Amino acid sequence: MTLSPYYTHGDGRESAFTVTPPKIKFGPGSLREVGHDAKALGMSRVALYTDKTVAQLECVSTVKQALSDANIDVAVFDEVEVEPTDKSFKAGIEFAKSGNFDGFFSVGGGSSMDTAKAADLYTSHPPDEFLDYVNAPIGNAKPVPGPLKPHIACPTTFGTASECTAVAIFDLLEMEVKTGISNAHLRPSLGVLDPDTLASLPGPVIAANGFDVFTHACESYTAVPYTSRDKPADLTARPVYQGANPYSDLSTLEAIRLIGANLVEAVKQPGATEFREKLMFAGMLAGIGFGNSGVHIPHAMAYAVAGLVRDYYPQGWKSNHPMVPHGTSVIVNAPAAFRFTGPACPERHFTAAEAMGANTAGADIADGGNLLADRIVDMMRETDLPNGISGVGYSEEDIPNLVKGTLPQQRLLVMSPAQVGEAELTQLFKDAMRYW
Repeated sequence: MTLSPYYTHGDGRESAFTVTPPKIKFGPGSLREVGHDAKALGMSRVALYTDKTVAQLECVSTVKQALSDANIDVAVFDEVEVEPTDKSFKAGIEFAKSGNFDGFFSVGGGSSMDTAKAADLYTSHPPDEFLDYVNAPIGNAKPVPGPLKPHIACPTTFGTASECTAVAIFDLLEMEVKTGISNAHLRPSLGVLDPDTLASLPGPVIAANGFDVFTHACESYTAVPYTSRDKPADLTARPVYQGANPYSDLSTLEAIRLIGANLVEAVKQPGATEFREKLMFAGMLAGIGFGNSGVHIPHAMAYAVAGLVRDYYPQGWKSNHPMVPHGTSVIVNAPAAFRFTGPACPERHFTAAEAMGANTAGADIADGGNLLADRIVDMMRETDLPNGISGVGYSEEDIPNLVKGTLPQQRLLVMSPAQVGEAELTQLFKDAMRYW
């Protein structure tokens, strides 16, 4: 087999990539089996993390009943904050400290799954300071010393893919910045993906989730190749985000194709059964892909867009505070970002544009970034997404603070195929202000 010419080996450069696939159960009705799954992992008393809205839905009742039928004691923490903060993480950690739990469940979106990951980590291996495990340069990025207690993640959305990944994301209120924790031990023991849980998602939530899936996949596919990194001195210390690699390429391209073919109609027909499995499967594939390769500029910019929000209240979400849903905060940057990165690896952007459904007849490979960006903008308009970052409340006066909030996301920015610093980010936010 000959790998893509994108992967060329050189002296002193990385020559190997690691594959750490998540353990997944996928299929309609799979939530009803979680009692057996918990027993198999040795659980007898579990903490179930969710938010107040999801706590009232059938999916939580199904999980609780399945655990009860398996004679597993369950205590519910329903104070998860949508777009969690260090404050809400700490509340979840305190709940876990007091319960003598031997396992964790999360039912909901990425916020619930990430909160459960943090609670599991901070009670399994208590640090001296909260920021000890948080990614540098914001935190101390101390390594997690060993495995955590078992965690079964049950997503009720399809965008975050947190059930597949080894990261937990939150807003650090004091610094007004979104950051996270990244370590292989955070990956859940099992992800249970039941497409039936998507039945109640309204159109705006489907749109934000779908574009999150797309950006996960496309950023992964266009990230720097794993062979561009220096080989680490400690060969067991390869990063979670290792760069684009042939394993991730397979899943990310299929995820892009599924989103391009199905998202617009799914938003127009919320609740339609024909889209549920396709969308949830796309989210899983994207999670497998970026969980091994990484994301770059759109996500780095998104952390500032979400962290500095002032007065935006999205349709489809029940929130008592201003917020930009994660998928929205990413996609409003994506067209500008992919126009910028297109020249760095035009073939990859062209291939992604084709997979997304762009009309590439007669186009040159060099136009890949523009073709991809134009296709994204068309789909944003068809699904009523905000018109760039101005659509979520920002003006050009905010750009210096947005750049300041993005620059600390070096773990992501270094994955970009085109180098990006303060000047480039300033122009990118100007370009992302509006698209039509």
